Amino acid sequence: MRVGLDARLLAYRRAGIGNYVLGLLEGLRQIGQEDRLVVLTSRKHDPADPALAGLRRRVLLTPPHHRWEQVGLAVELARLRLDVYHQPDFIPPLRRRFPAVATVHDLAFLRQPDLLTPESRRYYGQIGAAVRSAERTIAVSQCTRRDLIDLVGAPPERVEVVYEAAAAGFRPQSAERVAAARRDRGLPGEYFLFVGTREPRKNLPRLLTAYARLAEADAAPDLAVVGSPGWLAGELESRAASLAIERRVHWLVGVPGSELPALYAGAVALVLPSLYEGFGLPVLEAMACGAPVVCSDAGSLPEIAGGAAVLFDPTDVGAIADAMRRVWREPSLRDDLRGRGRERSAAFSWRRAADETLDVYRRALR
Repeated sequence: MRVGLDARLLAYRRAGIGNYVLGLLEGLRQIGQEDRLVVLTSRKHDPADPALAGLRRRVLLTPPHHRWEQVGLAVELARLRLDVYHQPDFIPPLRRRFPAVATVHDLAFLRQPDLLTPESRRYYGQIGAAVRSAERTIAVSQCTRRDLIDLVGAPPERVEVVYEAAAAGFRPQSAERVAAARRDRGLPGEYFLFVGTREPRKNLPRLLTAYARLAEADAAPDLAVVGSPGWLAGELESRAASLAIERRVHWLVGVPGSELPALYAGAVALVLPSLYEGFGLPVLEAMACGAPVVCSDAGSLPEIAGGAAVLFDPTDVGAIADAMRRVWREPSLRDDLRGRGRERSAAFSWRRAADETLDVYRRALR
C-alpha cells in the first residue's frame, strides 16, 4: 500500500493541521509503517526539514487553498503511483484515479459561517461534495462525526473517528524550565494561560471581559495569550485597554513548540473559552504537562476533557470568571485536576492514531 500524505501546509504553519500531520508521522514511525508513505510537500518547504528526514517525498507545485487547486492538484497527483491519497485539510480532489481519505477537524465554518473570510468560505464550502466523494473520512471526535452526518450528509458508514493526541514533548517540566520560561516571556509567578489562534470562535473578547471582572474583584494572576492573530481577530489589544487590563495581559506571539510545555506547566490553569472546537488539542497538551484545565462546554471539549476539567458556558461571562476564580482559589481542586488530567491525556496517543489511520487506509481500498 502506497499512501500519499498531503503535507503542503507544513511550509506555511506549524500549527493546527500542520501539527496533525507531524503527529501522524510520529505515530507511523513508532509502529514502523512510515515506509508506506509518500509525503507530498510544497515547493516552499525546506528540503532539510528534520521532521521529514528519511521519508520519501514528492514536491507539488499547486499551493494549498488555491482557487485552481481542484484542477492543478488532480493533474499532479495523477502522475504519482498512489494506492490511497490522504488529505488532512478537508478537501481532496473530487476527480481522481485512486481512493481518497479526508480528515475533517471541525465544521465551525458551518456552525458559525460569519467567522470566515470569503476565501476560506469558498474553500471549505466544498466540504459536502468532498466527504460524499471520499472513500473514507476521518473525524477527529464524535462531535465532528455527528456534525458531518447532520450538517453535510456524510455517509455514516464511511466516517470514522480517530482521536488526535499531544506530542511526546508535552509532559511535566522541571522547576528550572518553568522559571526560565516565565523569565524569558516576562510572566509573573502566577498566570492564567490561553493557547490558540486569535480568531472569533476562540471567544477571546468574552475571556478578556471575564478576566477584567476577576481582576477588578481580586488580585488575580495575569493572563498570558499564546498564539498568532488569525482571520477576523479584531482589535483585542484595544479591548484590553478599554477594560483597563492592558498591563495584565501578555500577548505572546511566535512561541516555539519546544517552549509551550513549560508555559503550560507554570500556569495556574489553561483557560479555553471556545465557542466551538472539533477537538481542542490544547486541553490534552495542558493536561499532559500537569496544568489544570478550565474550558467551555461547547463542541467536542467535554468529550475530550472527559470529566478532568472545570466546564463553563462560553456565552456567560460571569460563568467564565467564576470558573477561573474557583480554580485559582482552591488549591485542592487544582491538585485534583492535575491528577485526573494526566490520566486523561495518557488515554490518547499518536501511536494509536497511526494504527487506526492505517486501518482507515485499508478500508478505503476495499
